Amino acid sequence: MSFRLAAYAVCVEDGRALLARHVPARGEATWTLPGGRVEHAEDPFDAVIREVAEETGCEAVVERLLGVDSRVVPAAERTVPGGPEHQNVGIFYQVRITGGRLRPEPDGEIAESVWTPLPEVAGLRRSSLVDVGLALARIRPATGHVAPVPVGGLIRH
Repeated sequence: MSFRLAAYAVCVEDGRALLARHVPARGEATWTLPGGRVEHAEDPFDAVIREVAEETGCEAVVERLLGVDSRVVPAAERTVPGGPEHQNVGIFYQVRITGGRLRPEPDGEIAESVWTPLPEVAGLRRSSLVDVGLALARIRPATGHVAPVPVGGLIRH
């Protein structure tokens, strides 16, 4: 099994969420939250700020920890054929954008970042991380945990 620890930014302002369009080298594009892998010896708190800057061009501050999501992606559902089962542990932070300007990720897989009205999110082909992050921001559970998001239709791993 492969494993990834990641930090994700949930930024909701004026009824809109900041989403990033991930365009992999292979496969279909999906909308996701800004964020990604926590590097070796990096604090997830620092990783989410770095990832927002790298992927969107914006500066961000963390306002609060929202929660943690752990999911296992079966080998048969991975976008990389023949890959092993994969576990992703995501740490979700509420962030606020403080500066910068939205732009594509230079030499990366984020083609654009946009403020998306919340009612429009349900109609997007998106990562399940979007639904988890928005649920954590909306519900703010004391446990920092929400029910798993079923994958299918417009929702992907």
